[in-house]
Amino acid sequence: MTTPADEILDIVDEHDQVIGRSPRGEAYAKGLRHRCVFIQARDAEGRLFVHRRTPTKLVFPSLYDMFVGGVVGAGESYDEAALREAEEELGVSGLPAPRFLFKFLYDDGTGRSWWSAVYEVRCDLPVRPQAEEVAWHDFLPEAAVERRLSEWEWVPDGLAAYARLREHRAAS
Repeated sequence: MTTPADEILDIVDEHDQVIGRSPRGEAYAKGLRHRCVFIQARDAEGRLFVHRRTPTKLVFPSLYDMFVGGVVGAGESYDEAALREAEEELGVSGLPAPRFLFKFLYDDGTGRSWWSAVYEVRCDLPVRPQAEEVAWHDFLPEAAVERRLSEWEWVPDGLAAYARLREHRAAS
């Protein structure tokens, strides 16, 4: 039986060019730069999908996130990964293709670094998040998410993506 740690990822350089491949667990342990997708999902009322990760997640267990997403598999495009991850984490099928917004290099200075493609999608379907990925979830108005930024412990890469998304929208 394979585990998430066994999933093969493309390893990329500072220009997002593939320079090798590695199992996810090894990439995390050695701090190898890879690719991730962040998808902001909103319901028909414009509320954001927010969730708390399960304690068994390899990275940032039990923290809150305002994005669904995850790693881009070896040979997979950002767009393919965005749709796959959104459908998997929301527990839906038939989701419209997430809309690409921008890409940035996340680097926390401690060996965690990944190219991050940010997307948005509207989800009008009833969600059934994966129990092994999501411990709690709800659709919250953005103002409620903003209030909770200082109250809840959030995944740091999601906070970085959210800050860049606010800047991106302000500049548009």
